[in-house]
Amino acid sequence: MVNDTGKKHHHRRSIRLVGYDYAAEGGYFIAMVTHGRRCLFGEVMNGEMKLNDFGKIVYAEWFRTEKLRPNVELLEDEFVVMPNHIHGIIWINGENGWGTARCAPTSERRFGEMAPNSLPTIVRSFKSAVTKNINLLRNTPGSPLWQRNNYEHIINSEKDYDNIANYIDSNPLNWEIDSENH
Repeated sequence: MVNDTGKKHHHRRSIRLVGYDYAAEGGYFIAMVTHGRRCLFGEVMNGEMKLNDFGKIVYAEWFRTEKLRPNVELLEDEFVVMPNHIHGIIWINGENGWGTARCAPTSERRFGEMAPNSLPTIVRSFKSAVTKNINLLRNTPGSPLWQRNNYEHIINSEKDYDNIANYIDSNPLNWEIDSENH
C-alpha cells in the first residue's frame, strides 16, 4: 500500500484479539522462534534440553521479568528453552493479584503504542533484553535474534491450561519430530 507521501507502507497482521485488554488478569501461552530458526540456545540430548551460554541468558531473562514486573508470575515448570524457540506461560495478576496493573484496553491505543505491564510490553521487553545480551556476548550488535512476530494464546480453561502445560513439559522429548527442528 502507498501512503499520502508516496512511500510504501507495509501492513502487519496483528496476532491479537481486537478490543481485548492484554493487561487483563489471566494466563497467556507464548512461543517465540529465533530469526531464521537458527539453533542458538543449546541442544536436546536424550530428551533433555542442555542450555549453552545463550540459552542460559534466555532462561535468566525470562525469570528476571517476574522480578521487574510485580504483576507477572512465572513458574519453572511452565517454561522451556529449546534450541531455536521458547514456550512459556505468563500469568498477569491485576488488582486482586500483586499490583494495580490495569490499563485501558489495547484497542484504544494507537498502533505501536504499548500499554504498561501488558503482554505486548512484557514480550517486547524480554525479547529486547535477550537480544541485547546475546548480541553483546557474540559481538553482533544490531543483529536480529528473534522472528518478528510470536505466537500468543489466551488460556481460557483448565483443560486448555493442562494441554499447554503438557505440551511445554514434553517439548524436549518430542524434539526429534518437532517441525521447528530442521
